Amino acid sequence: MIVRQFLDWARTAPEDARAKAVAALARAYVRPELGATERAEIDEALPALVADPSPMVQFQLASALCRHPLVPADVALQLARLPGAAGETMLEHSAVLNVRELIALCADGEADKQQAIARRASLPAPVAALLAEVGGVEAVLALVSNPTADVPGFALGHIVSRFGRVPEVREALLGRPDLPAAAHQALIRVVAGALSAFVEERQWLSPQQAARLAREAVDQATVTQIAATDFTQTRALVQDLQARGELTSALVLRSLLSGQMRLFLEAVSVLSGIGVNHVSALAADRSGEAFRVLYDRLGMPRGAFIAFRTALCVVQSEAYVDDLDEEPGLRLRILDEVLAAYEEAGESAQGNRIVGMLHRWQSEARERSERQTLAA
Repeated sequence: MIVRQFLDWARTAPEDARAKAVAALARAYVRPELGATERAEIDEALPALVADPSPMVQFQLASALCRHPLVPADVALQLARLPGAAGETMLEHSAVLNVRELIALCADGEADKQQAIARRASLPAPVAALLAEVGGVEAVLALVSNPTADVPGFALGHIVSRFGRVPEVREALLGRPDLPAAAHQALIRVVAGALSAFVEERQWLSPQQAARLAREAVDQATVTQIAATDFTQTRALVQDLQARGELTSALVLRSLLSGQMRLFLEAVSVLSGIGVNHVSALAADRSGEAFRVLYDRLGMPRGAFIAFRTALCVVQSEAYVDDLDEEPGLRLRILDEVLAAYEEAGESAQGNRIVGMLHRWQSEARERSERQTLAA
């Protein structure tokens, strides 16, 4: 009787008064002590309340009911389909909406609704995967910023391909601990490409210099990334690099000069077709003869042999192997030893371009060492 009287009153009541009354009625509805008869009456009245044309009334109703698990499914869906804040509130918080309904609402393509769904706690993987596929940039940003969303690895990779050039999306992706290594690598390429284009556009460097800067930035980021990745994934990452044509001699040398022995061995194994254990045994030969045979098989630049051989000796003798206590990057001491070996052999940057590259890397390593010293 009270509910029917309320509905009669609501037909002519002012908007703000209706909004307050609906909020009070909805709060009463979600109280566990509400009697069965009263609850049944309100259940009967809910469709009429949802149909109220006032956005203020709709929002008050959605706010009161959005977290209640016993709201009738048809009412929850009606509220979720409302425009504006009322629908978004229901979409973000209602536990009544099921995966099928959320997928249908995502597929409708309304940006605000997609964002609200992307913010849901414990968002299921099928919904997250669809948002990664069809969601706009704001919805995708909300998705990758949601730490409780179950976003499949392939979906994160698709987001990288769609929106990897958007700085906010990129930052949110890099903050996710579940970002697959392949997607991380794709982000590195996107950032390097953007950096190269920016530098070239400003005419700070020639196109060739900008391209070289981008390649070296990608290589450094790759070594750093793989150093921080579970070593069991190293081989798969190296194979992916080879498939993309990015497993270059410069990258392999940088891995060794960074003390990342596991990466170096896997890279040489993939390039040579020899098992990694066999590669490890050949590299461990102190005479250097076995490594020379392996090096020739790899087809690496002849002018880089001294760098590889000297760096390998330093790494093996000083236990630089995959030093987890030090930030990944080029090791200044290894570079100093390598350049000293070239100087002893009478080779300079004028006669060997590898020496010029090593001098650039030495400067990079020195700057990094100085930053670490100042930070300490």
